[in-house]
Amino acid sequence: MKFLLGLVLPTLAFAGRPLTIDDAAPVAPWQAEVEAGAMYVADGPTDHFDFPLGVAVGLPGNLELGLGFGGQLEEREDATGRRHLESGIGDLTLGAKWQFLQADRFGADQALAGTVKFPTADEDRELGSGMTDYDLTWIVSKSLGKKWNAHFNLGYTWVGGADDVLHYGVAADYQLTDRVQLVAEVFADTTADDTAVQAGGGLRWQASEPVVLDAAVGAKLHGEAPDWTATVGLTWTLDFNRKERK
Repeated sequence: MKFLLGLVLPTLAFAGRPLTIDDAAPVAPWQAEVEAGAMYVADGPTDHFDFPLGVAVGLPGNLELGLGFGGQLEEREDATGRRHLESGIGDLTLGAKWQFLQADRFGADQALAGTVKFPTADEDRELGSGMTDYDLTWIVSKSLGKKWNAHFNLGYTWVGGADDVLHYGVAADYQLTDRVQLVAEVFADTTADDTAVQAGGGLRWQASEPVVLDAAVGAKLHGEAPDWTATVGLTWTLDFNRKERK
């Protein structure tokens, strides 16, 4: 089974839940964002569940460092048509994002994000590739008014033991109310053999000052993408410098 890149890698805390497309804004200095969620992926006879957990920490200089991990569960069909379950941990990912241009001077926020995926998932049970992957992504975010924002990603993944991947896409968010934001995206992966395209949309709800809840669904548009996906989760912001800023 072949998933889009954004679904293969555990969701990092800087991935902008519930979207695959990232935004250029790093976590604020001396804050941390903890993300947790659940994702369901339907791909033919296979049902796959991911339970990602990530944390990102903001540092001075518009820099963000992140770590992603989690568990997974998959129900698949063998050669005889019998269904069986496989479960285990996911791959470990480490990443960084640096915003090197700001919109007030250059018209749009721009950032570079780098990620390393370490093969901690079980290759023998086909829960991981058993190889180390590297990714570098250019991110552009631009405000289109008081309520609209647009985001663009263009990246390249050096895949250990397989074809490398060019990935790209666009997303938009709209502030519907003070607490509710609508989000949508279209993204693609291109390899030597295929271009897989998927679209999705959902919402973010500011449940309290530090906690944002989210939900989204996605569907295949072209190529070897999953038939459809669904995800729910939360982002919890921790402020370690609150007293000094007051």
